[in-house]
Amino acid sequence: MKLFMVLLFVVIGSENVWAKTKIIDGDSLFIDDREIRLSGIDAPEFLQVCYDKNGKEYECGQKAKDMLEALAGKDIKCQVLEVDRYKREVAICFSKGKNINEEMVKSGWAVAYTAYTKDYVKEEAEAKLAKKGIWQGRFMKPELYRALKR
Repeated sequence: MKLFMVLLFVVIGSENVWAKTKIIDGDSLFIDDREIRLSGIDAPEFLQVCYDKNGKEYECGQKAKDMLEALAGKDIKCQVLEVDRYKREVAICFSKGKNINEEMVKSGWAVAYTAYTKDYVKEEAEAKLAKKGIWQGRFMKPELYRALKR
């Protein structure tokens, strides 16, 4: 398992800081000791597998994590919206002027988490139509995958 940890320039609220950032999976990261959950999206769990258009199994959880690493870039700005029941800061994060949450859904490596918001429904529909990311074949929604693994 490859860990992605780098010293990044981070803006949280109005505070600018240098911080260690560690990508956990396709929708979660740590900024120093603060756990951030990307708002409005749900990505495959790190160990989750999916199936491509030919029915071949692949590590979609790792692919989702790789995409978040690529999108995070060298600096990241997170706008914290709330703290969830697990004490994670739920945020919309930006890098290079792009909304990372939205880009994860647009790329097909996360789904819109409609139990909490409808923010990325349009982006999900476009990724699904274009068969991007997990939409290239068969997969289990991450929420269901987690429930079955409990």
